Amino acid sequence: MMKLIRLLLCATLLTSSLYSLAEPASGKDPQVILHTSMGDITIRLYPQKAPITVANFLDYAKSGFYNNTIFHRVKKRFVIQGGGFSYDADTEEFERKAVKDPIVNESGNGLYNDRWTVAMARTEEPDSATSQFYINLRMNSSLDKRGSKLGYAVFGEVIAGQHVAQSISKQPTEAIPGFENLPIKAIILESVEIL
Repeated sequence: MMKLIRLLLCATLLTSSLYSLAEPASGKDPQVILHTSMGDITIRLYPQKAPITVANFLDYAKSGFYNNTIFHRVKKRFVIQGGGFSYDADTEEFERKAVKDPIVNESGNGLYNDRWTVAMARTEEPDSATSQFYINLRMNSSLDKRGSKLGYAVFGEVIAGQHVAQSISKQPTEAIPGFENLPIKAIILESVEIL
């Protein structure tokens, strides 16, 4: 019984400390601007619903991890995805970036993969999200939690620059080994500005 109480206490302390990392001093939901090679996209983050995910995203953003990464998955009328591959403009080459440990899946948080929401990408393993994220270009309810099957954790919403996300989604793509929807001309996430 004491072991269970200690475990619950540790989980509570961890969640509250992660929440404090994600919560801005003003008490408002934090916002970020994705500065891309095609324009700016402003995102409101929801630390009350996804404290671990928001803290993880902000940690990557603060470290400069997302600077000069690419949108490597651009699927019209579905999603645009980035945050995992660096890009060298001189050589026009990209490579997978080293990431931190994966985070716990928070897909049961009451947020859904609706149009313009932002969620964490992951593998088939539910608790495998690290740095990659995507913007939903339509309602993608197939990506939501269903019963005991975990979905993809939504942690924010595009509040400005929807036209930029839409423009990115319309760029021509190609399939190469490992990538089915890679833009022919690299679309760069130049930096993430935390407001």
